[in-house]
Amino acid sequence: MARPLVGHMDPAFVSMMEEIKGMLRRVFQTKNDMTFPVSGTGSAGMEFCFVNLIEPGDEVIIGVNGVFGMRMCDVAERCGARVTRVESTWGQIITPRQIAEALKTVPRPKLVAVVHAETSTGALTPVEDIARLAHDAGALFLLDTVTSLGGCPVDIDGWQVDAVYSGTQKCLSAPPGLAPVSLSPRAMQVATGRKTKVQSWYLDVNLLSSYWGSERVYHHTAPISMNYGLHEALRLVLEEGLENRWRRHEKNHLLLKGGLAEMNLEIVSQAGHQLWQLNAVGVPAGVDEAAVRKQLLTDSNIEIGAGLGPMKGKIWRIGLMGETSREKNVETVLIALRKALKK
Repeated sequence: MARPLVGHMDPAFVSMMEEIKGMLRRVFQTKNDMTFPVSGTGSAGMEFCFVNLIEPGDEVIIGVNGVFGMRMCDVAERCGARVTRVESTWGQIITPRQIAEALKTVPRPKLVAVVHAETSTGALTPVEDIARLAHDAGALFLLDTVTSLGGCPVDIDGWQVDAVYSGTQKCLSAPPGLAPVSLSPRAMQVATGRKTKVQSWYLDVNLLSSYWGSERVYHHTAPISMNYGLHEALRLVLEEGLENRWRRHEKNHLLLKGGLAEMNLEIVSQAGHQLWQLNAVGVPAGVDEAAVRKQLLTDSNIEIGAGLGPMKGKIWRIGLMGETSREKNVETVLIALRKALKK
């Protein structure tokens, strides 16, 4: 990212844009032509998907089992959608049965949306059956992969996902600032056939496709340095190999889980659906969870996340994502956590 800047229409940058698109397709496991990084964080990717696919009055079904399902609802409502929430207890997954029940009450759904890896709770929702249910009902299927992309299997074409967004700062191990997205031909048909203009000029795929497509028509000044960083991050992901990377995340999750068990600590997200890269650890009774986090940061230079919403004060969120998912880091955090708990 310290490389000298070039212009956002410079032939060298245009060439790199094509390489980024190609690498993103491989990481998302898709052939979608409209696969590129939105200039903004993961939340911009979320908004990109909703503003392009939703028009006022559209019926939308959204799975809510944490902070980011709630945020999806907020964004969809701002687009004028009529939102039906499918809610699970935080830490639990969204099930196909729940979606099927919701579809019985919504006559003409435009979109079904689910968070694949809920960052606030550490739960990983399987989505293949949910995608099938959405398509059988004539709806598009939208998936949040902010925390899952690059850390566990994500198969956009295999799962028949119509729209997907992610972020750069989780398992891709680049700084925050870009949001990889991908739209299927079916989703692009919806976006280009709208009756109303996309409410966001900046995130309008009909305009962005001219910049990130073959025409190279000026739209906005792309963040050059951020794209340098993403290009290198994707190169490293593919150099390691997706399956090798997934196995590394799983291995270190299990190593952490075993070490926590020795301290009588456990991961509280739903058994069988626990994220490898985001570990929701239950806080023992009588322990000041904020004091432990402060101690880890002050004494060991280790930052772990607090619980959010209903889980505030009840869990610690330990991230093992991308380059941080290393055996040495697991051992270091276990030693530091043990010392902090004794104090």
